[in-house]
Amino acid sequence: MRIAIDAMGGDHAPKSTLEGALAAAKEWNDIEIILVGDQAQLEPLLKDSAVPANLNIHHASEVIEADDEPVRAVRRKKDASMVVAGRLVREGEAEAMISAGNTGALMTTGLLVVGRMDGIERPALAPMIPTVDERGVLALDLGANMDAKPEHLAQYALMGSIYREKVHGISRPRVGLLNVGTEEMKGNELTKAAYPLIQQLPIHFVGNVEARDILTGACDVLVCDGFAGNILLKSLEGTAGTIFSILKQEFSKSLKNKLAAAMLMPSLRGMKKTLDYKEHGGAPLLGLSGLVVKGHGSSDGEAIKNAVRQARTAIQSRLTESIAQEISGKRVVE
Repeated sequence: MRIAIDAMGGDHAPKSTLEGALAAAKEWNDIEIILVGDQAQLEPLLKDSAVPANLNIHHASEVIEADDEPVRAVRRKKDASMVVAGRLVREGEAEAMISAGNTGALMTTGLLVVGRMDGIERPALAPMIPTVDERGVLALDLGANMDAKPEHLAQYALMGSIYREKVHGISRPRVGLLNVGTEEMKGNELTKAAYPLIQQLPIHFVGNVEARDILTGACDVLVCDGFAGNILLKSLEGTAGTIFSILKQEFSKSLKNKLAAAMLMPSLRGMKKTLDYKEHGGAPLLGLSGLVVKGHGSSDGEAIKNAVRQARTAIQSRLTESIAQEISGKRVVE
């Protein structure tokens, strides 16, 4: 199983991507990791490490920066590490690629370089949202496409259901549609039109789900358009960050509070770990002809390693092939 990693993408690259790649290559000897990036920068970082035989460098001379305009960057920087990694997937030299770089550029790379899956009109970004039962919910789309048609939401529902079944081993995952109420006719024109389309699919559709019920585990897959989904994600991230900031302030106000904090620290660390994006690795871009995983921009070595684990599981379970088979057999776009 060959996995290409955009070594130059991310806030802490290439150090973080290198650390994650080394850890993953040492843990799983059934994969080959291809680090795509500037050889002159990568080789010195590797000189003090015992480099496993299943880790190789594929030179790429350019980098897509965080502030680059996505389409222009992908079209002009032909030798950018992200573009080269996508090309390896397209040409069958890798089964998956991982990047923590520019999200828009990765989406463009997926569409223009890797290519869309037949029958899929809009690929979707599908990160995991932590839940109190630690089961998590796969939410899509959370920002790949700001606008969507009812047929796109139906495709997201089908792809999300297959992902949770194949990658996470959940039998008949519960699929919910993000809405302002649970009644069937609630919502805007998009959700009202999408509801019956999702209802007809061969999945376990549990109907509309309100945002307040997501963290309690109301469904295993949450379907929404990219605009609403991205607002939901940023709201949850902001709320979690604010809560931990308030707790930190409260626990440092007095000696009594500090003593209480010392006693509660193991539980608080466990809660923070439950809400930590690093535990989930990355978000797949579902609907492409090859597996593309988007890592968080601030991913460290642990997050990169978890993204490799995620990609490895998806390859083993033949995720891309399963989605393609379902879409071709049960086309949800006219």
